[in-house]
Amino acid sequence: MSGVRVLVGTRKGAFILTSDENRQKWDISGPHFAGWEIYHVNGSSADPNRLYASQSSGWFGQLIQRSDDGGKTWEPVGNAFAYEGTPGTHQWYDGTQHPWEFKRVWLLQPSHTDPDVVYAGVEDAALFRTQDGGQTWQELPALRTAKGHLWQPGAGGMCLHTILLDPTNPDRLFIAISAAGAFRSDDGGASWLPINKGLVSPYELPDADADVGHCVHGLAMHPSRPEVLFMQKHWDVMRSDNAGDLWHEISGNLPTDFGFPIAVHAHEPETIYVVPIKSDSEHYPPDGKLRVYHSRTGGDEWEALTNGLPQSDCYVNVLRSALAVDSLDSCGIYFGTTGGQVYASADSGDSWTAIVRDLPPVLSVEVQTLP
Repeated sequence: MSGVRVLVGTRKGAFILTSDENRQKWDISGPHFAGWEIYHVNGSSADPNRLYASQSSGWFGQLIQRSDDGGKTWEPVGNAFAYEGTPGTHQWYDGTQHPWEFKRVWLLQPSHTDPDVVYAGVEDAALFRTQDGGQTWQELPALRTAKGHLWQPGAGGMCLHTILLDPTNPDRLFIAISAAGAFRSDDGGASWLPINKGLVSPYELPDADADVGHCVHGLAMHPSRPEVLFMQKHWDVMRSDNAGDLWHEISGNLPTDFGFPIAVHAHEPETIYVVPIKSDSEHYPPDGKLRVYHSRTGGDEWEALTNGLPQSDCYVNVLRSALAVDSLDSCGIYFGTTGGQVYASADSGDSWTAIVRDLPPVLSVEVQTLP
């Protein structure tokens, strides 16, 4: 019987939630790395027992942890993240230039085919890769040449927070940076192209449709259609049908088009999920009602999914990496909140259950479908 493993990173440790394919009863393991900020935990699709975790502390710095047994045991691996060459400077909040400084790993994205190959998105924004299971990390420095001197931090820092690997073309990668925008490589990371045409940021940028500088919160794709991308921007939900060459807005009838995460249904490439938040200054659901919205038409037409979610006095946030889907039939949807709840739906969002409550604030949620 198949099952699922939900990997949860929080402000005070990691938690692993497991269930069979019915997804009704859950075993909870954790906290792993108690007291540490776990920005991201992710597993390899090539070897489900291989997990990686980004462990961070203002006191002790950055650690990368690896498990080869599905999270039962862990060992620290390589933690040297050095920018190649002389990093130079990027734009600061006040418009001056500021030295590039490594702070933490925000995201770990394993290869689809090799459990020893993992990409890491870091702050200050850069892309690293390991080919030896995390023992050593090398920067892909060409990314910073894509007008990196004009990149600037968003409210949460200048982080590379999203990495998408095209499952049909190993040379094609997509990444997103706050607050620089989205970028694509068609040659395995040797060169990069800003893909922000069609994005408009009148409140954040002097040039509203600038080539870089847009605050992209998240990207998503369906593996069967890697040329179709969906984006949750600082404001606006966007879509591209040509691998990011041009974007158009699909916010439609959403109550607000501000939010952080975005995801695509495992079996329905035109069904997408977002979690609207009131505004960039009020990071909680509109009217205090926690609602996941989905569109079955690829955008514009949206419907609230509320069954089992609190519909009054709810003022949590759902962060950019805290929404994920499994590939079972029917598709499971999972998200975590800053209030420490992890909600799950085994029926594509029609009904929800809190599978765990009272965790530390949730930073990330990933799901593995197990054989």
